[in-house]
Amino acid sequence: MAYIAAIDQGTTSSRCIVFDASGGIVSVAQREHRQIFPRPGLVEHDATEIWANVRAVVRDALAQASLSHADIAAFGITNQRETTVVWDRETGEPVHNAIVWQDMRTDALIKQLDGDLFRERSGLPPATYFSGPKLRWLLDHVDGLRARAERGEVLFGTMDTWLIWNLTGRHVTDVTNASRTMLMNLETLDWDPELVAAMGVPPAVLPEIRSSAEVYGTHEGVPVASALGDQQAALFGQTCFAPGEGKCTYGTGAFLLVNTGDQPVRSANGLLTTVAYRIGEEPAAYALEGAIAVTGALVQWFRDKVGLISSAAEIETLARTVDDNGGAYFVPAFSGLFAPHWRSDARGVIAGLTGYISRGHLARAVLEASAWQTREVVDAMNADSGVDLTTLRVDGGMTANNLLMQFLADVLDVPVVRPIVAETTCLGAAYAAGLAVGYWPSAEALKANWHKAAEWEPSMEPAARDRGYRKWKKAVERTVGWMDEDDD
Repeated sequence: MAYIAAIDQGTTSSRCIVFDASGGIVSVAQREHRQIFPRPGLVEHDATEIWANVRAVVRDALAQASLSHADIAAFGITNQRETTVVWDRETGEPVHNAIVWQDMRTDALIKQLDGDLFRERSGLPPATYFSGPKLRWLLDHVDGLRARAERGEVLFGTMDTWLIWNLTGRHVTDVTNASRTMLMNLETLDWDPELVAAMGVPPAVLPEIRSSAEVYGTHEGVPVASALGDQQAALFGQTCFAPGEGKCTYGTGAFLLVNTGDQPVRSANGLLTTVAYRIGEEPAAYALEGAIAVTGALVQWFRDKVGLISSAAEIETLARTVDDNGGAYFVPAFSGLFAPHWRSDARGVIAGLTGYISRGHLARAVLEASAWQTREVVDAMNADSGVDLTTLRVDGGMTANNLLMQFLADVLDVPVVRPIVAETTCLGAAYAAGLAVGYWPSAEALKANWHKAAEWEPSMEPAARDRGYRKWKKAVERTVGWMDEDDD
């Protein structure tokens, strides 16, 4: 059995990538799913559609490489994290659309929670981002659901749990996904009874918490042997196994994680404390995370809702028609501001508009927004760790944009490095599954697979960098406080 298959259930699509023993890609299959927007600020997915797409991409990836299940040593799973689904234990039917991590319907609820308690136990501030409040919303708003939950008739899970249950029949999650619920104790790595009670969740609906790399069960005779939230999977795929090593993934949003070792580090600067991974019975590794809600999603909005480009790749061509942003700054607070601000009352703004601004300037401002948001997170990370970032490893779809990568190096004033295999989210899930079944001998052996594909060195003058960052922060100030209490 020469290969490992990784299932990546993401925010906009599901993929299956088959890897060989060197971490090389053998085949890829991908299918998009619908984004459902019932009202402004609300985002849902059809979990049944996603499960059908996952089955299809596994079949397609195997067929593309002329492989069968007998050729696969293990399946690994990585997933969009906080997205929440509840389903009937007997029929397997979801009771409601999945509520996506970007969804903001829990804004009123989180204001009622004890922020100090949740930060201390779970490492997370009360925010619409996390899955515990989404579960509570479903229990409160789906007719009869709370009573059914208390009787044990329904099950809760993030997307890893939904997939593992459908693949193996087992109701489990891993420590990385559980650490995104606001319900798991970072020290015990189990559900915290006080947090569960404070959130108003019946314990009977919660899955069992397991490590990130172990055999949860089998599907078509193949072990299902890993589960990691997508950003932790990318950290693992970038082989950031030592304290101080980190990466930033640019997809729908952007997520900067730095490994902090076997002890959780509390942030004083708006970052999240999270579990990085746990391999079998080994001690868990922890991370600090800066979560940015909207990066690639802004390019998608620019394409689909505004229509100024016809493909995501076209934005770089359009942005290169001008030399700078013309004074325009775009703060995409579509789901409020995440790290380091955590302001759910913020909404997006375009600042600095004049009659001079063209389509090219707007395209450039869209790309630059991802870099400036990263700068805010890196500043917070440097302050928390006491050690300045010296190099940023990057991955994800947006890293194909060379203009963005150069601008990122410029505003951070550090080299930006992309590996040969940029699909590090899937690779991390594959690595963890392979370790669980002995396909690879050790985590350290995986480091030999990492190779640099491209590097961008900073070239911006310090005065220009400082002026741009000052303008960016002025634009951010104009986003906060936009929502009023009577807004939906």
